[in-house]
Amino acid sequence: MAPDDLTDEWLSEILGTTVSVTGTKRIGDGLVGMNLRLALVASDAREADLLGVPTSLIAKLPSDDPISRATGMGLRNYEREVKFYSELAPTLDIRRPRCFHADWTASDGEFVLLLEDLAPGAQGNQVTGCSTEHARVSVLELAKLHGPRWGDSTLDDLEWLGRRTSDDAAQLTMLWSMFLPSFMHTYRRYLTTEGAELIERFGSRLTDWIDGREGPYTVTHGDYRLDNLMFATDQGGYPVAAVDWQTPGQGLGATDVSYFLGAGPLVETRREVERGLVRDYGAALAGYGVAVDDAKLWHQYARDAYAGILMSVIASQIVGSNERSEAMFAAMATRHTQHALDLESESLL
Repeated sequence: MAPDDLTDEWLSEILGTTVSVTGTKRIGDGLVGMNLRLALVASDAREADLLGVPTSLIAKLPSDDPISRATGMGLRNYEREVKFYSELAPTLDIRRPRCFHADWTASDGEFVLLLEDLAPGAQGNQVTGCSTEHARVSVLELAKLHGPRWGDSTLDDLEWLGRRTSDDAAQLTMLWSMFLPSFMHTYRRYLTTEGAELIERFGSRLTDWIDGREGPYTVTHGDYRLDNLMFATDQGGYPVAAVDWQTPGQGLGATDVSYFLGAGPLVETRREVERGLVRDYGAALAGYGVAVDDAKLWHQYARDAYAGILMSVIASQIVGSNERSEAMFAAMATRHTQHALDLESESLL
């Protein structure tokens, strides 16, 4: 589906009342998908209010960049986001946009999502990092994602959920070997010698890292980072809300926590707060009847510092590149490698 397909007639049929689009603005980086803010005016304001039709919506469409579009289709990102909202989101407590419409076509990979506009909330910034306050609210919100389906074996029935298993270790190792040289060509200049050497060594240990994971498993976001979070501003908005559900998975809750803290706060801030935040996350899970051992949780958290390194290397090479994306992946790569070095994650493989 393309922006020109978002006609007044189509939107009116979907929303159940007559609306007109009075403005369209592209928002976000759109590394895998295209995000548009649609300003709407309803012919019958009272009817629209009764139906809960807002004055603006976010439309998510396939990327107009050929490389990113091929990535979104090949990795099933478009399919997974639609199925997350239609099949899984109602069973979770994490704050995410309300979904007004979700559609994906298997034959050609086309998709469209109509989502709640989270303005006046403001998007986090992966490049600049976040405050201690934003780090805390983000980590505690993850308990609302992980807690409701913790150890739920029925997640096995959702074939479309992403998983890191021994079955795909060989494929990931191949992708790592394929993309590492081009990654290093661009990002080596941002890394310390120690960090670059740690990345170089990881390829031979990737299978060990995947095979060494132990459950219980739950629903994971898969890309829980600042650019995919919206925070309240002085003008309003939710304390935090998670967007970009293109990589939902079935895995360890600690992976999302480690991925966020590894590159969300700046390094010094992360070092100061991570022990306490990991412990508080474990305590928040108790509200869902989940009891976690603090030592085991910390072990999983430290070991999965590599999740951000894996994402930095592979994702940076399969999406369209621009100045902002290079700055983002540079920030991620440097912080995630320092995270693994600080926690001596290599010794846990």
